[in-house]
Amino acid sequence: MLILIISVLLYQYIKVTIYEGISQSLAYEAKILSTSANLSKVEKPFEYFTLNDSPTRAKLVEGKTVSPYFVTERVGQKTHLTLFYPYMDDISVALTKETTHQSKLIDQILIDIIMVNATSILLVIFYVLFLSRMLLVPIKILSRKMTNLNERFLQAVSLDELPPEFKPLGKSLNRLIERIQTFVLYQKELFVGVAHELKTPLAVMKTKNEVTLIKPRESEKYIEALKNNNEAINQMNKMIGSILEIGRQEGAQFEEAVRIDIIEFLNQSANNFKILARGEGKDIATDFAPNRLEMTLQTTLLTHVIQNFVQNAIKFSPRGAVVTLRSRLSENEFIIEVVDEGCGIDESKDLFAPFKRFGDKGGAGLGLFLAKGAAQALGGSVSIKNRTDGHSGAISTLTLAINKNNKGK
Repeated sequence: MLILIISVLLYQYIKVTIYEGISQSLAYEAKILSTSANLSKVEKPFEYFTLNDSPTRAKLVEGKTVSPYFVTERVGQKTHLTLFYPYMDDISVALTKETTHQSKLIDQILIDIIMVNATSILLVIFYVLFLSRMLLVPIKILSRKMTNLNERFLQAVSLDELPPEFKPLGKSLNRLIERIQTFVLYQKELFVGVAHELKTPLAVMKTKNEVTLIKPRESEKYIEALKNNNEAINQMNKMIGSILEIGRQEGAQFEEAVRIDIIEFLNQSANNFKILARGEGKDIATDFAPNRLEMTLQTTLLTHVIQNFVQNAIKFSPRGAVVTLRSRLSENEFIIEVVDEGCGIDESKDLFAPFKRFGDKGGAGLGLFLAKGAAQALGGSVSIKNRTDGHSGAISTLTLAINKNNKGK
């Protein structure tokens, strides 16, 4: 469509340009003749020649002409352009010049433009068809690879088979495949861990019951066995609750993010944690910076991370200890830290692995694992390091990226 519009405009421009010279020449000649006093005495049409020009036929015609105007006429194979120019009150001068050559030139230009347009359109159609088929090849390769993918066969896309313009797409797909592989491995590890953690106490309960039932015993022995079973059941209930928390956490990832003053949010959370800490003979101190910082995030996930860090800090700190909840800005990151006064950690071990327990405190071993998942869903990261200020204890850190839309002071 654009080609046709440009061609029409070009044709009209060429046509006007060619006839413009003839029109100006006739207008100039008519102006000169109209000033001649002897022209009124001429009774017959006459012709005259100008330098390097075709002959012009002039005649007087009856009829009043208010303003000059042009008329194009065709006689046989010849075309003429006539200018009617005012001369006297009821007489006009008619100047006629043959334009056959110019008309043929314009017609030939029109034919050439049509041929060029037709050829261009055909070439464009051919190129589009060829290009579309060429572009479909890598798309079909990617589609075939994606169709063959499943949880048992996850293979990265070979970037060497793709043209340069498709390599960013291939890299994005490979990152997606890598994330799926990580998720599948995580699910397998979780399922194996759940099975193992539930199987062990069940096996212990079964063995104790079988031993108790081998021979008649005193009622106290049966009561003791039942109490042991209840303790094991309570531990399994805690573990099942932690497993259910995984599902709730995954649902929280789809929670709508809200804009909050995260410093105010941390202050409110710290006040709630103080009640928990003081119930165990400990306390919570705060040190938040900046004074105000607006961020957009899922508050449920943030609460899950902070709550897990603080609960662990309270659990592993001795009676009378002070757990510090603090925050700070570092370039384009907002850092939240929970500092305890416990015995520290073994930094060589993966504390965030599922069903891993450290120290002599009970638990399902899923708290830090869930905290890491929540932090990743927030687009952040977590870490735990020993204190380096000369005191015993550990520092649990949540790092969140901030952008230009986040406002602080």
